[in-house]
Amino acid sequence: MRPLDPRLLRYASASRAFLALGSLLGLIRTGCIVAFSWLLSQIVVGAIAGEPLDRLMGQVVALGTVGLLRAVMIWLMEVASSRGAARVKSQLRRRLVEGLARLGPGWLAPRNKVDVVSTAGPALESLDGYFSLFLPQLILTAIATPVIVVVMFAQDVTSGIIVVVTLPLIPIFMILIGLATQTVQRQQWIVLSRLSSRFLDVVEGLATLKIFGRQNRQIDRIAGVTEDYRLETMKVLRMSFLSGFALELIGSLSVALVAVSIGLRLVDGHLGLGVGLFVLLLAPEAFLPVRQVGANYHAAADGIAAAEGVFEILDDADAAGPARTDAPATTVPAPAGIRFDEITIRYDDRVAVEAFSAEAAPGRLTALSGPSGVGKSSLFAAALGFVPHEGTITIGGAASGPGRLELIAWAGQGARLIEGTVASNVALGATHPDAAHLARALRLAAIDELLPQQPVSITGTGFSGGQAERLSIARAIYRALDRNCPVLLLDEPSAALDRRSEAALLDGLRQLAEEGRTVLVASHRPAVLDAADDVILVREASHAE
Repeated sequence: MRPLDPRLLRYASASRAFLALGSLLGLIRTGCIVAFSWLLSQIVVGAIAGEPLDRLMGQVVALGTVGLLRAVMIWLMEVASSRGAARVKSQLRRRLVEGLARLGPGWLAPRNKVDVVSTAGPALESLDGYFSLFLPQLILTAIATPVIVVVMFAQDVTSGIIVVVTLPLIPIFMILIGLATQTVQRQQWIVLSRLSSRFLDVVEGLATLKIFGRQNRQIDRIAGVTEDYRLETMKVLRMSFLSGFALELIGSLSVALVAVSIGLRLVDGHLGLGVGLFVLLLAPEAFLPVRQVGANYHAAADGIAAAEGVFEILDDADAAGPARTDAPATTVPAPAGIRFDEITIRYDDRVAVEAFSAEAAPGRLTALSGPSGVGKSSLFAAALGFVPHEGTITIGGAASGPGRLELIAWAGQGARLIEGTVASNVALGATHPDAAHLARALRLAAIDELLPQQPVSITGTGFSGGQAERLSIARAIYRALDRNCPVLLLDEPSAALDRRSEAALLDGLRQLAEEGRTVLVASHRPAVLDAADDVILVREASHAE
C-alpha cells in the first residue's frame, strides 16, 4: 500500500488543494521550529552568561511570537485537514455514484452489493484519520526533516552525520511493520464485509427463516463472524501499539546518541554551548515527523484501504468509456424504432446472446419472448449500454453512442423503491414533477388507486409485490412522458400481477404505443404474447466459448 496513492490526486481535486496548502503551512511551521530553537538557545546562553533581562527581552518577545505563530500553523493544518477530508469524501462519493451509473447493473450483478455500499458509506469515513493524522506528518517529513537536517549539518557536522545514519532506520522498520499491518488490515476488512453480508442476508430472509423455524441457527452464525471480526480488530490494534513502541524506541535512542555526542564535546570544550543547545533542540524535531508517520500508519491503512475500493470501481468505470451526458448524442424524432443488428453478448467464457437481429417498430407493442435464461434481459442491458456487446443497436437509425440512454425509458425486473412518497418514487429524478404526467403514469400502469402523497418505505411495507412492480413501471412511463422518450423497455412487467391487473397494464402500454412510441416488452406470459402486435423470439446461443 502506497502512503499517497496517485489516484487520489486524479479522482479528488480537493486532495491536490490540500497538499498545496499543507506544503505551505508545513514550510512556515518548519521555519518557526528552526527560529524557536535558535531563539531559545540564545536566551539560555545569554541568561547563563549573566545578561540582564532587559537585553534579553527582545529575544523573549520574538520567542513568544514565533511560538504563537507555530501554534497558529498547527491549528490551520487541523482545519485544512478536516475540510480537505470532507471535500475529498464528497468528491469520491460523487465520482463513485457516477462511475456505478456508467458501469450499470451488468457490472454490479455478480458483485457483493454490501461491499459497494460499505465502501461508499462508512469505509470512506476512515479518510478523516488519514487526512488529520497521517498526511500532515507525511508533508512535514518531506519538508521539515530535510530542512532541519541541513541546518544541523551547517551548525554541527558530527550531529548531522548521526542523524543521517540513524534516520533511515525508522523508514526501514516502518516498511517491515507496514507489510504486516497491511495483511491484518485487509483481513479485518474481509471479515467486516462478510459480517455485513451475513447480517443483511439474515434480515432480508428473516420472514422465511421464521416460518421454517431456522432463525435461532443464524444467531450462532452471526456470533461466530462477529467473534472473528473482534479477533482481527485486536490484531490490528496490537500491531498498531507495537509499531508505535518500536518507532518511539528507535527515535529516542537516535536523539540520545546526538545528546551524548554533544554532551561529551561540551565537556572537553570542542563545542560551544549555543551551538550544542541549538542542535540538541533541533534533533527531536528532525525525527518527530517520521516517527508520527509510523505511529499513525494504521490511520493511513484504514483510509487508503477504503479508498482503494473506490479507486478500483472508478478505474473500471474509466475503462468502460466516457461518462454519459444528460443531452442525447443524436437528435431522434419521437416516432423511432429500436433495431438490433448481429448482437452478440458474452459473459467471460459463456455466450449469452449470439448474432441476434430484430427490430421493434414505433407505434406497436412488441413482445420479446423466449425461455428463461435465453438472454432477453441481456439484450435490454445492451440496449441501455450496461453490458459490452458486438454488433450495433440503433434508435431511429442513429444514436448508438452513450446518448442512447436518454432516448429510452425502462423498468427492469424487481421493484426498487426509495424512502418517500408515491409521487417521489414515480417522478424519480425530476426537479419539478408534472402532476398531469404523474397521474397519467399511475393510470397507465394500472395503479391509480394509490394517492401521490401516500408514504413509501424503502422495504415497500404496505404494498403488495404487484403494486411495487407497477410503481416501478409507472416510473418508467413517467420518464417516457416527461422526457418524450421514443422507446419504452419493460422486462417481465406482469410477472407479479394477477390477470385483471395484467390486462389493465397491457391496455395502458397499448395506449403508449398508439401515440407513436416503441414499446418493447420482454415476457413469455401468454397474455402478453396475445396482446402484442409483434412477437420476437430469442433463441438460445448455440455454443459457449
